Amino acid sequence: MTAVEPVRIEIIVGSVRVGRIAPVVTRWFAERARAYPGLDAGIIDLADTALPQDLGASPATDDFRERVGRADGFVAVTSEYNHGYPAALKTAFDSVKHEWRSKPIGFVSYGGLAGGLRATEQLRQVVAELHMVSVRQSVSFHQVRKRFDDEGQTSDGAAVDSADRMLAELVWWADATRVQRANTPYPG
Repeated sequence: MTAVEPVRIEIIVGSVRVGRIAPVVTRWFAERARAYPGLDAGIIDLADTALPQDLGASPATDDFRERVGRADGFVAVTSEYNHGYPAALKTAFDSVKHEWRSKPIGFVSYGGLAGGLRATEQLRQVVAELHMVSVRQSVSFHQVRKRFDDEGQTSDGAAVDSADRMLAELVWWADATRVQRANTPYPG
């Protein structure tokens, strides 16, 4: 692969809860990602991805594994429920193994006062075990329902700045690791 090929990321929507605000947050972030130079972004909404809870084989698992395998990096959009991340997101990480390895991931979190930061910190431990590279910068929306207008836009300058910095880190890592994977198989 060459540096001129766009970096392919998949934005994974972690919440499947009825009445979720995840689609609003995801659309906002996806617009920023798709406008970022050298980046191609898709969305995997776990509400539309029927991964088996028993982690067994299924057509949905096969499709998910294939998309994860093609991606150069990821962004998990996660809510925080009871100081943790959604079960559907854990199922997604556990449904695939080797396809995650040596790929970077960033986090966009949201919630009440904590803004999903506890979920993000827990997910950093999970992705480390999957041999992923967690980028340092993240995006967090505290009291999320107050941060977006009726058109799904935010005037939260800190979030906008964090998103741009996170995308820069993600593209850097994704480009570096895909070149290395092409030259030398990942040893893990």
